[in-house]
Amino acid sequence: MKKRSLLPAGWVKPKGYANGVAASGTQVYIAGQIGWNEEARMTSERFAEQAIQALRNVLAVLREAGGQPGHLVRMTWYVTDKREYLASLKEIGQAFRELIGDYDIAMSAVQVVALIEDDAKVEIEATAVITD
Repeated sequence: MKKRSLLPAGWVKPKGYANGVAASGTQVYIAGQIGWNEEARMTSERFAEQAIQALRNVLAVLREAGGQPGHLVRMTWYVTDKREYLASLKEIGQAFRELIGDYDIAMSAVQVVALIEDDAKVEIEATAVITD
């Protein structure tokens, strides 16, 4: 797939995300995924484990469209506790590298008051572009 990370001249390269991504192909929009399994049951109370399961769910939907991790171009993370998110970054980062590989993805993280599912601590929505 052809995707290009966007880094304006003179800007410091961000760690763990890209400022922007240019890509062409079939667009796939993945709804917010939380840390539950295929039976809609929460897999853990731990933030990092919920985040990792949510990433797996994003990838499952992407595979259904014929995509793979390298096709991801954008993610938005909604977290209920930014301190818990920051405390889990090492574990999440390791899993991210294993599951997805690269950080050439435009990403945002937003702290929210709550998510629709009461037990959910993180929700991840994503966009991918699959080359035709």
